[in-house]
Amino acid sequence: MGFIEDLTEYGLTRQEATIYARLLKQGSMTGYEVAKDTGISKSNVYVALKELVQKGAAVLEEGEVTRYLAVDVSVFTRNCLRHLEKISQRLINEQPKRTDIQEGYITIQSDRHIKDKIYDMLQKCEKRIYILAESSLLKEFEEELKKLVSDGKKVVVLTDAAFDLDGITLYRTDDVKGQIRLITDSSYVLTGDISGTSDDTCLYSGKKNLVEVVKEALGNRISIIQRDND
Repeated sequence: MGFIEDLTEYGLTRQEATIYARLLKQGSMTGYEVAKDTGISKSNVYVALKELVQKGAAVLEEGEVTRYLAVDVSVFTRNCLRHLEKISQRLINEQPKRTDIQEGYITIQSDRHIKDKIYDMLQKCEKRIYILAESSLLKEFEEELKKLVSDGKKVVVLTDAAFDLDGITLYRTDDVKGQIRLITDSSYVLTGDISGTSDDTCLYSGKKNLVEVVKEALGNRISIIQRDND
């Protein structure tokens, strides 16, 4: 993602992000200067500047003419994350109590949400994981996998290239492109396609029959690899 797109993840509109980027580059500017520099109408510029101040991305520099100064990106993003963490804890504490319903078969779409689910499953793992994925995807979760190993949990990896991580059981296999198969604690499974687009789709479930099907498939894959290596 580009700089502007990344800023929208922190609650800025594209227009606000564009103006924020100009302020970062040019230093303090008046609303008139921002409008002239960006080509955005003055009315929209002043609305966006007001929002940037309210969202903590810019501050007012008072003088004969009001000027706007961008808050450093590291400060702005850190403050956003700290604020969201406070809200997160409040939401966790105040969330409605859920009736205990067993999860069925859940479809997860887009690479971003699939990666979020992988992270969640790794965080909740108690004993062991089996994962088949491209090495490039595994690299994104290297720290989580290291923690699992350091906590004494079993980590079995099937991937297409060397994945240098002490303590894991590694099997090399070529046929993994765009695939993800993840089983945690022999109780939960994530299976499907992940190639880095919003069209990626996976199935997640705690249903024993799906867990066993994927587990058996991974076991067969491991047996073939072991036989070929003998």
